[in-house]
Amino acid sequence: MLRSEEPKGISARPAKVFARSSESGPTLPNVNLVIVHCHFRPGGVRRVIELAVPALAASWRPRLQRVVLLGGEAPNPGWLRTVRHSLPRTPIDCAIDSSAGYLSEQRASPASIARRLQTHLEHTLSGVDAADTVVWAHNQGLGRNLLLTRALTDACRRRGVRLVFHHHDWWLDNRWARWPEMRRCGFRTLDAVARTVFPTGPEIRHAVINQSESSILQRQFGTAAEWIPNPAGHWPKVSNVRRNEVAAWLESRLGERAPVWLVPCRLLRRKNLAEAVLLTRWLRPEAWLVTTGGVSSPAEAAYARTLRDAAQREGWRLKLSVLEGVRSGPSVPELMAASEAVLLTSLQEGFGLPYVEAAAAGRPLIARSLPNVAPDLEAFGFEFPQGYDEVQIPLSLFDWPAERARQARLLRNWKASIPASARARIEPPAFLRTGPAPRAVPFSRLTLTGQLEVLRHPPDHSWAHCVPLNPHLEPWRQEAASGRLGITTWPTRADDWLGDAAYARRLGMLLRASPEPVPPDRAVRCQEELLQSKLHARFLYPLLWASKS
Repeated sequence: MLRSEEPKGISARPAKVFARSSESGPTLPNVNLVIVHCHFRPGGVRRVIELAVPALAASWRPRLQRVVLLGGEAPNPGWLRTVRHSLPRTPIDCAIDSSAGYLSEQRASPASIARRLQTHLEHTLSGVDAADTVVWAHNQGLGRNLLLTRALTDACRRRGVRLVFHHHDWWLDNRWARWPEMRRCGFRTLDAVARTVFPTGPEIRHAVINQSESSILQRQFGTAAEWIPNPAGHWPKVSNVRRNEVAAWLESRLGERAPVWLVPCRLLRRKNLAEAVLLTRWLRPEAWLVTTGGVSSPAEAAYARTLRDAAQREGWRLKLSVLEGVRSGPSVPELMAASEAVLLTSLQEGFGLPYVEAAAAGRPLIARSLPNVAPDLEAFGFEFPQGYDEVQIPLSLFDWPAERARQARLLRNWKASIPASARARIEPPAFLRTGPAPRAVPFSRLTLTGQLEVLRHPPDHSWAHCVPLNPHLEPWRQEAASGRLGITTWPTRADDWLGDAAYARRLGMLLRASPEPVPPDRAVRCQEELLQSKLHARFLYPLLWASKS
C-alpha cells in the first residue's frame, strides 16, 4: 500500500562500524537506505533506482533492512509495487512532503519551505544510528531545490549519517534558468551555490556517472568522489507472445499496423526530438516515431505543444508520450522489444542508459555520439554501427539570416541572465562569430523554429540536399528498408563495469573510503572546472537557451 502520510522515524539500532569489503560485495552493517529525489517520475534517475536497489540488497552484508523513498511527491503506485516486488524481504516506505519537490512547482516562501524541510528530515531521520543509515541523494547537482540539498547536508552532519550525493546532471549545463530561482532562495553568488552542491566532510561522498566529470571531482575531493557508472545489466528477455501483445497495443494506439521507431524518453528539449523526426522520415518513411514519457515539468510544456501542433499540421507519423496517463501499459523494455529500431538524438546526457538498453534488448540503435558519454561506452566495449556526430543541413533549407539573427538574440538574452563571472567563459558557436556564412549547420544547433523550417520540406527534397553532406545516411536508409540495421552486441567486459555486482562494489568502496580533509575552497574550484567545460561551444545549443524559440 502506498504510504504518503507523515513519515515515522527510522528505528534506532545498536552502533556498528563499516567493515572492509570482499570481492563479492560490500560487507557493511544492517543498513537503512534513504533514497532522496525531488520526484519519482519516469526517467533515467528512477530507472537507476529500480535497477540498483535490488543489486545493493543482494550484495549488502548482512542485509539491507529498510528502504525509505523521500521526495516531493508520491511514486506511481504501479512503479512502487514493482520495486517492492523486487525486494520481497525488505520493507519499503515513503516519506513524502511537497517541500522536497522542485522549487519551481511550489508556492510557499523559501523560509517556509526551509522550515518544512527541516521538520520533514527530523521526522524521517529521528532516532537513527549513524552506522546503520545511508542517505542516497539523487541529482541534487541539478539545482532544482538547493534548500533540500542544504537541509540534507545539515541533517546528516548533525547525526554523522553517511550521505552520498549521486550526480546525474548539472544545473550549470545549459540549465541557467535555475539561477534566478537560486538567488530568490538566498543563494546569491556562484560560490554559495558551489558550497551547497559540493559540500565536504567526513560523512559526505560524491558519486558521478561519467568519467569526464568524475575526473574533475576526484581531482578536487580525492577518495570522497568516485566514478560509478549506472547499472545496466541484461534485461529479462521478452517472450514472442508478449512482444506480439505489445505490438497489438501499439497498433491500437497508432490506429494502424506499421513499423515503430522508439525514442525511450520524456518530452524534454534536450532530447532534440525534431532530429528524430527528421531521421525517421528520411530513413524509414513508413515508420511511426513514438516517444514514451510525458512532459516532466511546466518549463517543457511549450516545447511539447509546439511539436504536437507541428505534427498534426504537417501530418507527421509521430506519437508523443505513448505511456502518459496509461495505468497498465507495457514497460519500456517491452516497447523496445516490439519496436523495429531505437533512436537517441539527445543534445546532452549524463550517462545515456538508452545506449546500453538498446544493446541489452537486441534492437538497432541510431544515436548521436555525445562527447562526455562516448568515451565511457567505448571503454565498456560497446560499438554502435549507427552512431553519428551531427546531421549537417545546408543553408538553403531554412532562412539562414533570420535564424542567425534569432540565435544571436537568444544568446544575448541568455548571457544576460548569467552571472558576469560565468558569462566571460562562454565560447559562442563558430557560425555566430564574424566571418563568411558556413556551408552547412548541424541540425542540433538550430532553434526549434529553424528545425521546423527544415521539416516543412518534403522528405525526398531535404534528403536530396542533405545526403551529400551526410553520406553515412545512404547505407542506413538501405539497411532500414531491408531490416538489416546493425545491432550492438553486448560486450563481455561491459559486465565488469555495468553489472549489478560491480555497481554494489563501487558504491561500497565509496562508502568505506576514509578521505583526507578537503580544504573549503575545493567546492568553488570544482564548480569552476565544470563551468569551464560546460560553457565550451560544443556543449551550447539554442534549444536550451530559452523555454521556446
